[in-house]
Amino acid sequence: MHIEDNKIVTFFYQINDQQGASLEGNREGMPMAYLHGHGNLLKALEAEMTGKQKGDQFEVTLSPEQAYGPRKNDAEQKVPIKHLASKHKKLLPGTIVKVNTEKGVLDAQVIKAGKFMVTIDMNHPFAGRTLVFNIDVTSVRDATEEELSHGHAHGEGGHHH
Repeated sequence: MHIEDNKIVTFFYQINDQQGASLEGNREGMPMAYLHGHGNLLKALEAEMTGKQKGDQFEVTLSPEQAYGPRKNDAEQKVPIKHLASKHKKLLPGTIVKVNTEKGVLDAQVIKAGKFMVTIDMNHPFAGRTLVFNIDVTSVRDATEEELSHGHAHGEGGHHH
């Protein structure tokens, strides 16, 4: 079965920068699951997944414009610590946090933390970087009616309600 719209795809991934330094991956855990064709992955990565099948291993290099965009210089914000979606014992510079915003929960990086306020960089941590994705497709299946109506994968590696 090939990857096409309305298929549930599971895969392991490793993201490296252009120099080969490891940035993020899930090979030590559970494969990620997504509903293909519904905007649940970076658009350029989803395009590269189209047509692949279980067992395919491949590498994709995405420019900043194809991945998380260029870095914005005006993305620094001061927010109350209570607006962080993730709880941390100690907020150190460089820590990646999840922030509740009017656009949903977004990743940000701590610049400086006080007792009640934290200064964060709202650029995605990978903004401005060319990323190399190493992908191993582990399964492809038809989506259920419920997954199609919700617009995302359910179960292991997917969304849990």
